[in-house]
Amino acid sequence: MPLLHYLCSNCNYEFEELVQEHTQEVLCPKCSQLSQRKWSGAVYSSTGKKSKKCNGKCSTCSGC
Repeated sequence: MPLLHYLCSNCNYEFEELVQEHTQEVLCPKCSQLSQRKWSGAVYSSTGKKSKKCNGKCSTCSGC
């Protein structure tokens, strides 16, 4: 299960959430509004090694 970064567009709260799938909708823990995934930081493969070609959007590829 991936730990992903989110940003609430309603209250600007940034948080991390452990999700079952990267497409799962996540609600802000402060205001309960739907939050957007924040695409930032380094991307690593499932082996823990930094990926050279991954854009971080797993839905566009077959995985790292």
